[in-house]
Amino acid sequence: MKKLFIIANWKSNKTEHESIKWIQEFPISSRSAGQFPNNKEIIICPSFVYLPLLKSYILDHNLPIKLGTQNISKFDEGAYTGEINGKQIKDFADYVIIGHSERRQNFSESEETINKKIEQAKKYRLTPILCVQNPDFRISQKIEIIAYEPVFAIGTNYPDTPENASLVSAEIKKNSLSNHVVYGGSVTSKNVKEFTQKSNIDGVLVGNASLDPLEFFEIIKNA
Repeated sequence: MKKLFIIANWKSNKTEHESIKWIQEFPISSRSAGQFPNNKEIIICPSFVYLPLLKSYILDHNLPIKLGTQNISKFDEGAYTGEINGKQIKDFADYVIIGHSERRQNFSESEETINKKIEQAKKYRLTPILCVQNPDFRISQKIEIIAYEPVFAIGTNYPDTPENASLVSAEIKKNSLSNHVVYGGSVTSKNVKEFTQKSNIDGVLVGNASLDPLEFFEIIKNA
């Protein structure tokens, strides 16, 4: 049974109250975790400011959930006002989303910047989740998890076809030597199985649908 990564990207959403409400309403508990095969890794990526809150809740309730961040500084610790570096992130999370299409578009992140961020993540033993939009990318180092996220499918309710996503994922694995490729783009509880049952797809990166704890639970269950 292959390992599946089910990743929630909350983006710039939720207040402190809303974050606690989400985690309290999320049906998975330490007692119910056994209903899921242990091949499913559940990762939640909230805004930076709520990482301590969620980590505390997850530990207190022994929940089978890992935390990730949506970004990382390309710099190490030091005089970089406003930046959050890998050493700081490691206190709270195990994964880092890097190179999301929204970061590339809205913040003009270059491949050089993305490579520096990957290096910083690896330095502090964080697992990068590198987002790419097509298989024709070049990366100078091996990445454990790559997320294929076609721009046309992000937040549009028009996902790629599972067949094409699988073909692209296979090409990404060949070009990058990555162990795992996940699909991202308008994933729901109704279509998730169509993607995860493909041999080349090892999970999903979920945006809008992850903001609802019950829908995200169904995505995990159906994956």
